[in-house]
Amino acid sequence: MNISIKKVIDFGHNTERIEFLILSNCNISYYLVSDTTFVTPDKISNKLRHIYWFPSKDVKRGDEIVLYTKKGINKSESINSGQNTRYIFYWGLESFVWNNSGDSAVLFELNTWKTTKIIN
Repeated sequence: MNISIKKVIDFGHNTERIEFLILSNCNISYYLVSDTTFVTPDKISNKLRHIYWFPSKDVKRGDEIVLYTKKGINKSESINSGQNTRYIFYWGLESFVWNNSGDSAVLFELNTWKTTKIIN
């Protein structure tokens, strides 16, 4: 993966957010994050609740992403003396996602996808 989760911060509070680190140049539209019930370090529950799919954005190694669960306006700011960028995204949810110690954040990398419209 070209992205890693650094940590979930202030879970259960208005400033609840996830911090991500960009390990290699990539487009983040191939990633989504979800909350689930923690099972073991190498196994997740199949009950994915909230899912955030990142918008199309080219990022580079050393950039950071902060994803707040609340509503807000996406923005970016310069970091590391202008060498990198911190991208700040807002999930737009009305409630907290990580509200107890049994929750877990899981990051998915999608290499491809296909949508199928359901027609009556």
